[in-house]
Parts: sequence; structure tokens; C-alpha cells
Amino acid sequence: MSSERMSTRDLVRTLRNTDETPAAPENTQPAETIHDRSVPMFAPDEAEGFHTQWDGIQTGFVDEPRRAVEEADALVAQVITRLSEVFADERTHLEGQWGHGDQVSTEDLRQALRKYRSFFERLLSL
Repeated sequence: MSSERMSTRDLVRTLRNTDETPAAPENTQPAETIHDRSVPMFAPDEAEGFHTQWDGIQTGFVDEPRRAVEEADALVAQVITRLSEVFADERTHLEGQWGHGDQVSTEDLRQALRKYRSFFERLLSL
């Protein structure tokens, strides 16, 4: 192996410990930063709707605690279902970008990996 090439272990360590994905030699685009990963999982209006529902549940706890807990359970289940739908849509989109058989360039795969990493970081930040 050439001394200019990174070992797999070094590459994984670099990906885990930095905000950049190493660029393919032909890449001239700026690397992704941690700020690029802060895209919310839900659209602002959808997230606001979930927050509004949660506020109503909390307010109702004083008068009907059991009902509030039941509603909280239902809302959390609804959010998890919606998150699953968002994941499926995102995954389909990402697979469409790199799933073109052998006709995919290394740069296309690098970009797909960056997008998967971004999505992965968003999931872990929930």
C-alpha cells in the first residue's frame, strides 16, 4: 500500500473524529461541516404542530392525569411513525443517488456517504 493512501482504520478514525469527509482527488467542492448536519428531521410547521399537541397534553394533566398520559403515549407513537416515514423517504432518496449499478463514480459514492453520515448524525441527535 502506498504511503500516500490512508489505511481503512485511519480513514474510519478520520471520519469519526473530524467534521470532514476526505475528498476524492478530483473533488474541488468544500467539505461538509458539522453545521450542515443540523437539518431538523421534521419541517418547522410539523414540529410546531407536535409541540402544540404536547403543550395541550401537559396542560390537561392537572384535570385528567390518566388521559394526559394516554394522549402522550399516542403522540409519541405518532411521532415515531412519522420519523419512520421520514427515514424511509430519505433512504429511498439516498439509494437513488448511488444505486445506479456499476455506473457510479467514486465521487458520487463519497457524496452519498456524506449524506448518510448527515442523516445518521441527525438520527442520533434526537
